[in-house]
Amino acid sequence: MEFWYSLVDLLPFAWAENGSMFFMKNALLAILVISPLFGLLSTMVVQAKMSFFSDALGHSAFAGIAIGALCGLSAPTWCAVVLAVVFALLFSLVRHRSNLASDTVIGVFSSTAVALGIFLSTLGGSSFTKFNSLLVGDILSVSPTQIALLAVILLAVILLWIFALNHLTLSAIHPALADSRGVNLLLVDTLFNCTVAVVVTLSMTWVGLLMINSLLILPGAMARNISKSMKQYTLFSVLGAVVAGIAGLMLSYYIGSSTGASITLVLAFLFLVTFAFRKKRL
Repeated sequence: MEFWYSLVDLLPFAWAENGSMFFMKNALLAILVISPLFGLLSTMVVQAKMSFFSDALGHSAFAGIAIGALCGLSAPTWCAVVLAVVFALLFSLVRHRSNLASDTVIGVFSSTAVALGIFLSTLGGSSFTKFNSLLVGDILSVSPTQIALLAVILLAVILLWIFALNHLTLSAIHPALADSRGVNLLLVDTLFNCTVAVVVTLSMTWVGLLMINSLLILPGAMARNISKSMKQYTLFSVLGAVVAGIAGLMLSYYIGSSTGASITLVLAFLFLVTFAFRKKRL
């Protein structure tokens, strides 16, 4: 981290001065790690028309944290990760073993998860307000250890994109054709869903449950407006997410707003700008 702090010290901002405001420096590094993650995953979420899947995962993660807190765990986030992965596995299984549309399956799991979360968090007359911080998030609370974990996940997602992008894309665009080409649809779908589950759950504490779905939709939606190929689609989605992440962090610092909400608004602005200059769709 010392090397990172020395680099940030070169920036022309008051908070970047040597030996001060390490929370902002940590937040900036976290943004540089989280943003590419959301940019990459957003391309496939939009392509597969699963825009509300991340919202459902957030609900399951909330239920997991409520279970962890009820059990007295010191780190309930890991309980949320486990429950979100189980949720993703069950979703993939039900989706491939039934004739229900994806949005219907998502709705079933999402409503069940949010009901379970509220039920457990208010059990015995407990107050729901102790979980309010999860709704908004706080990127300024991220620690170097958590950033390192996100960096490992980013590396894993990049490797997934390198070795499985063609299968992921074909499965999302034309499942029947992918199946005829020998692609294991259940395996590919499950792998992607579990990846999204882990990223959403670990990022929820800093981004906020209310904003997590937007960050998984807007980068890909923005990129589709101006992309002519899959390479451009992925590149513009990642770049847009990074630019919005940095701009949102700076905006939230100087005007005192929520970082997650600020990033989302910047992404929405980029979507409107690119929509005005949209090209032929992929």
